[in-house]
Amino acid sequence: MATLKEIRTRIESIKNTRKITHAMKLVAGARLRRAQDMILAARPYALKMQQVISSLALRTESLHPMLEIHDPVEVIGVVSITSDRGLCGGFNANIIRTTERFLKDNANKYDKIRLSTVGKKGYEYFNRRNMVDDYFPEVFLKLELERAREIGKRIIKDYIAHDLDEVLLVYNEFKSAISQKVVVERLLPLATIEEREAAHEVDYIYEPSRRELLDHLIPRYVHSIIYRALLESWASEMGARMTAMENATNNATELIDSLTLQRNRARQAAITKELVEITTGAEALKG
Repeated sequence: MATLKEIRTRIESIKNTRKITHAMKLVAGARLRRAQDMILAARPYALKMQQVISSLALRTESLHPMLEIHDPVEVIGVVSITSDRGLCGGFNANIIRTTERFLKDNANKYDKIRLSTVGKKGYEYFNRRNMVDDYFPEVFLKLELERAREIGKRIIKDYIAHDLDEVLLVYNEFKSAISQKVVVERLLPLATIEEREAAHEVDYIYEPSRRELLDHLIPRYVHSIIYRALLESWASEMGARMTAMENATNNATELIDSLTLQRNRARQAAITKELVEITTGAEALKG
């Protein structure tokens, strides 16, 4: 049985831990509110851009190299978005599990699957298994549109050069502070053959020319989708961390209560023992 001193030491240690987890919860909550505001600002633009570009892609065959559908699809790129830090529950584990399952299930379907990672946790896991082909470090250190452009430019370059035939994003889509959904989303090509065949034969009048519009809009589309995915992932991370730290704080409080009860019982036992010894000594003196 632990001594009274050991119990007191444990209580103080857990109290210090509780202070840390509570502070981390507050920090994650503040960052979550900021991330939510950024998502609400970015979502309408990204979704509308997606609708416009997808509509153009459905009606355009070969006016732009990024609208080409590579057939057969031999090399695909998977961009797996995790966080740089832990202590956020199952956030990273869910992404890693989904990515790993996709790689295993499709290993024989394509000639090669090129894995790119965003976030230190995903990179460390897959790099230990020699599975990483590209890594984008410190993206979440200061999340800006420019970081999404850096990722997008590299993806666009590889797709145009036919080094990649298809590109997928794997990330956590933010639902709420306690709910995130892992999604596997196609980034390129913008439209499949089946989607183009199903499109209505309706076209538009373009000003300036269709090619000029596509040259300007398509890269912006790719960057905006990547940026939205990064924002979704960041907000999901903050929500998961806030929930994890709240649970850790509550568990620490319960453990402190339990140890306090154990400490009080130990003190009572010590006092009772001392009283018994005093009484026994007094009786011995009387005798």
